[in-house]
Amino acid sequence: MEQESNGLPNTDKVELSNGEIASLKKEITEYKTQAENNLAGWQRAQADYINFKRRSEQEKEDTVKFGNAMLVLKILPVLDDFERAIGSLPDDLKKNPWSEGIKLVEKKLRTILETQGLSPIKAVGEAFDPRLHEAVRQNKGKEGIIIEEMERGYKFNDRIIRPSKVVVGTGEEDAPAGDIAEYETDKKE
Repeated sequence: MEQESNGLPNTDKVELSNGEIASLKKEITEYKTQAENNLAGWQRAQADYINFKRRSEQEKEDTVKFGNAMLVLKILPVLDDFERAIGSLPDDLKKNPWSEGIKLVEKKLRTILETQGLSPIKAVGEAFDPRLHEAVRQNKGKEGIIIEEMERGYKFNDRIIRPSKVVVGTGEEDAPAGDIAEYETDKKE
C-alpha cells in the first residue's frame, strides 16, 4: 500500500478483494441498522417523556380539582343551612335589613362556589335519574318524576359530588301542578 506524503495511506490506489468489500458492506449495513435502532429508541423515549409530562400535568390538575371538590363538599352543608334559614324566615322578618344581609351572604357564597365550578342538579319536575338523584321515598305523583327535593345535589366541574335527595312519584295520583311550581318558586328565593 502506498502512502501519501502526510503519512496516510493513499486511498485512491487501495485495492480491496471482493471478500473485503462484502465485509465492509456488511459492517456498514450493521452500523446503519444500529443507527436506525438508536434513532427509533430515542424517538420512543422522547414520545414517552412527552406523554409522561402530559400525564403528570393532568394528574396535577386532577389533584387540584379533586382537592377543591373535597373542600366544596365540606362547605355544602353551610350553604344548605343558609337555604333552610332563609326559607324558614317568618313573613314579618323577610324584609328586615338583617335578614336581607343574611340573604346577601348566602348569595355571595353561592356565587363564589359557582365561579369555582359548582352547579346545582335540576330535580323537581325532572325524570328520576339514579346517576343524579338519590330516592329517599315515594309519594303519590306522576310515575318516575321527582315531586320534591329533600336536599339539593351538586356537580363540580361536571362531576357529581353530591346527588340530589328526592321524593319520586309512584304513579298512583298526579300531584297538582301548582304544588311543583310553588315549590320551584320557594327554592329560587
